[in-house]
Amino acid sequence: MAQADSTERTTARGGAGTPAGRGGFLGLRYWGRDTRGSGPWRRGLLTALLAVATAGLLAFHARVPNSVGNLGSLLETFLPWVGLAVPVLLVPALLRRSATALVALLLPAVLWVNLFGGLVSDKSGGKGDWTVVSHNVAAGNTDVPGTVRGLVDSGAEIVALQELAGPQVRAYETGLAGTYPHHTVEGTVGLWSKYPITDVSPVDLKIGWTRAFRAQVGTPQGPVAVYVAHLPSVRLKAEGGFTVHQRDVSAQALGDAIQAEPVQKVLLLGDLNGTMNDRSLAPVTSQMRSAQGAAGDGFGFSWPSAFPMARIDQIMSKGGLRPVDSRTLPRDGSDHLAVAAAYTYS
Repeated sequence: MAQADSTERTTARGGAGTPAGRGGFLGLRYWGRDTRGSGPWRRGLLTALLAVATAGLLAFHARVPNSVGNLGSLLETFLPWVGLAVPVLLVPALLRRSATALVALLLPAVLWVNLFGGLVSDKSGGKGDWTVVSHNVAAGNTDVPGTVRGLVDSGAEIVALQELAGPQVRAYETGLAGTYPHHTVEGTVGLWSKYPITDVSPVDLKIGWTRAFRAQVGTPQGPVAVYVAHLPSVRLKAEGGFTVHQRDVSAQALGDAIQAEPVQKVLLLGDLNGTMNDRSLAPVTSQMRSAQGAAGDGFGFSWPSAFPMARIDQIMSKGGLRPVDSRTLPRDGSDHLAVAAAYTYS
């Protein structure tokens, strides 16, 4: 009888022959006190703090200062990836059987869904009136003929190219001439079109040479002002942090030019070396609509092409142009993926 009573007491505590708190997968049958007497609300406090810190970065990323190494812009460039902290922290939360950590993890999970959940779903809305492509073809492109084939196969009516190197310009002009009878090249950026191109003028990005211009394209639905731009590159340096000053100055100059544009319908195609989340691109992004955000399927990361981690290549519009589809094109000889968007008049 005494032995039976002992067995009943053992079963009540955690299961016959099983130490208290360790029954079932990861001990999920018993979330009471552990061997040190800590309950589920007192375990995993460090994991809970890390979860709250992750939520803080997502909620207040705009408050992270740029005064030290431009950390704010660096964070915002890769902001969607902050969400990976949730599944990573979930592992120790379960191993520690911490109710506190699990509740805390709800904060960054909900915030991430609120910020980026809309990008995960497919928002494409069918075929548009015409399609545009923007591609940083890379000065060191290892397969220019393959890149040309990909651009032609895209079916786009308008193609903007950035980082055109001197010897390669002729190859693109020759390869694209049969499909795009109209084209213009200004500095290291160019525009090819099935529709007439007029009123071409450089845009001064305050860097001393031409990496942006404005042109008017006569689409069947009316004139569209098309801006092609390649903003200065950013660098991550040990001594200087995320160096973006020149990019930011150029972004302001580009934003001023677009704001002063007299044509109602405006397209911006280019490598902006920054994402829509980056506050430093606000002179541009605050007045234009992202095709990927409005009509894409997923994040549409475009760089680096081998393992895309950020969308720094943008197609944006304003003034009655409605994006109905947005996508990236297959990888070619560039270190960027080409981005495409289909538009219709709203």
